[in-house]
Amino acid sequence: MNNPVMTVEATPSLVRITHIVYALHAVGLALGAFGAASVIGSFLFGWPSIIAVILNYIYRSDARGTWLETHFDWQIRTFWYALGWAVLVALVSIPLTLIIIGFGTWVLGMLILGAWAIYRVVRGWLRLNARQAMPA
Repeated sequence: MNNPVMTVEATPSLVRITHIVYALHAVGLALGAFGAASVIGSFLFGWPSIIAVILNYIYRSDARGTWLETHFDWQIRTFWYALGWAVLVALVSIPLTLIIIGFGTWVLGMLILGAWAIYRVVRGWLRLNARQAMPA
């Protein structure tokens, strides 16, 4: 699937909003890494990431046709995929806690998911700083 042709120039304010969304996601991840919550738990249920996703949906139509559209899609997918995978890890791990192994699958799943979310935020933010669209 190829990126659509970007015909509209992104406004500086929209670039700033995109930076703010990445920053909010980064704050959510950092709160989990250095606080009492898990990285992915803080990312999914902390106020910074929730505000970030709301901003994504508010400004998504403004990004249509610009190179920032791919970043908005990337940010939204990162949040919702992380939530979906977290639910899947929980659904697999909770029944397995009856035989103890579920605690390990829970921790391992959340660690992998946290690393994946960090990767997505860092990769997207680096490409934004380089004024590059995200690959489809």
